[in-house]
Amino acid sequence: MTHMADEETILAAATRHLNRHHTASMGDLAKGIGVSRATLHRHFATRETLLHTIARRALDRWEAIQDEAGIEAAAASGDPAALDTALRALLRGFLNVVDEHGFALTVHLIADLPALVERGERLEDREIAFYAALQRAGMLRADLPARWISGALFGLLVALRDRLLRGDVAPRDIERLLFTTFFDGFRPAAEETS
Repeated sequence: MTHMADEETILAAATRHLNRHHTASMGDLAKGIGVSRATLHRHFATRETLLHTIARRALDRWEAIQDEAGIEAAAASGDPAALDTALRALLRGFLNVVDEHGFALTVHLIADLPALVERGERLEDREIAFYAALQRAGMLRADLPARWISGALFGLLVALRDRLLRGDVAPRDIERLLFTTFFDGFRPAAEETS
């Protein structure tokens, strides 16, 4: 067993392991990530505590990606160049945490924690407002609800995560796959923008 005791390292490894083994026990997790059960329990007394910490971490990272991409400032500006830069930064940011999509945000980890549910909804609403600004600027299709665009992007990220786990796609291809699918699906047709 390794002696990694850094909580952030344990959380990242646990998320990767849980992506493959959703129902892993604490013992299975400790073995799968290369720490002793005692080390895992020192950081997280119960599996539920670990799962809720993973969910909080996923929300923290989601918010940080939005902040780093500057989606609110870009949306407020309405400037197509700023919107495009922010959108590409947002997508690249999501690719950096693709492991967290799927398990951390789809396995109902936060359903019984109202504060986390509310925070997740707030982050989604923030992103939906950004997609609506892209639509107003003619950069995303206006015939689709912004909430649909948000949900579809999340689905694409989960699909990428799953394909990576299965070895169906190479990590070097994920940016191209995401950008091609997203932009080909959600950009307005040429005649709509002219």
